[in-house]
Amino acid sequence: MAFRQIAVLLLLAFLLPLTGYSWGFFAHQRINRLAVYTLPPEMVGFYKKHIRYITENAVNPDRRRYAVAGEAPRHYIDLDVYGDSALYKMPRYWQQAVERYGEDTLMAHGIVPWHINRMKFQLTQAFKDRDLDRILRLSADMGHYIADACVPLHTTRNYNGQFTGQRGIHGFWESRLPELLSDNYDFFVGQARYIEQPQLKAWEIVASAHLALDSVLGFERELTMAFEEEKKYSYEVRGNLTTRVYSREFSEAYHRRLNGQVERQMRLAIHTVASYWFTAWVDAGQPNLRQLAPTVSAEEQERLRMELKEYEQGPHLPREEGETRLHRSTWISGRRE
Repeated sequence: MAFRQIAVLLLLAFLLPLTGYSWGFFAHQRINRLAVYTLPPEMVGFYKKHIRYITENAVNPDRRRYAVAGEAPRHYIDLDVYGDSALYKMPRYWQQAVERYGEDTLMAHGIVPWHINRMKFQLTQAFKDRDLDRILRLSADMGHYIADACVPLHTTRNYNGQFTGQRGIHGFWESRLPELLSDNYDFFVGQARYIEQPQLKAWEIVASAHLALDSVLGFERELTMAFEEEKKYSYEVRGNLTTRVYSREFSEAYHRRLNGQVERQMRLAIHTVASYWFTAWVDAGQPNLRQLAPTVSAEEQERLRMELKEYEQGPHLPREEGETRLHRSTWISGRRE
């Protein structure tokens, strides 16, 4: 890759704390990488051999958001549009949810828990087929969606605080805090475990994230009232640009108020990612991974190059306030009217 392209990608990564709408390149890559080390002996050698692929391509689903129709809803679920008790009342299985709400409505407000389960079935089939390219691609992608499901702000239509005067909180929580403070996190999460009911597990991690949402928004609001504007933000030089970021003082104060919340959610993501990989492998009959092709194919390498090229040349617009996908006024009693 040319030096200029590398510089552009690094700059984009640096800017994510205030503009990113996912864990950010840093955290997604760290989650996927650390998940590898929780796998059992029969799997860890294979994944360690391909750890660079698993790590670097952890961000690919975010790159596709701007180029692939239908990609964006796979990263979140706006539970609050379905009512106060949606977390407990929504159907856990896709077909039942479609029957109740309709596919258009579900796609309009996010499908991450159902998509995780779909990815698990796809990865199981890839293991059965002994398809190295698909195993690696699906493993990297699945890690991304599972990590997104662990983020509280991925469970609400107020995903960036745009409805509560807290615009920018999304990147603050999931990018700025990990980048500043995660070197002190305890990422020893134990060995991956077999998941008996993958679809219900996906909802379990969504629930963990959603139940933390009030703290995410409430603590930031309280601290903002206590901080003067010039102390809440600071400026950092990144590349040749000076950009506004949340100050270290404000970040550390917010982190203390959250009492380990970001660390807990990252730990949950790491262990859950590895457990889904392990479950897919077991359900495929525990194939011998040492017998797979030694390297990714030329076709897969070309696919990755084209995907990166499309991302670099395309628009990188975040989901903004007022983006309706399905207009809010069409939501009546869970149906499109």
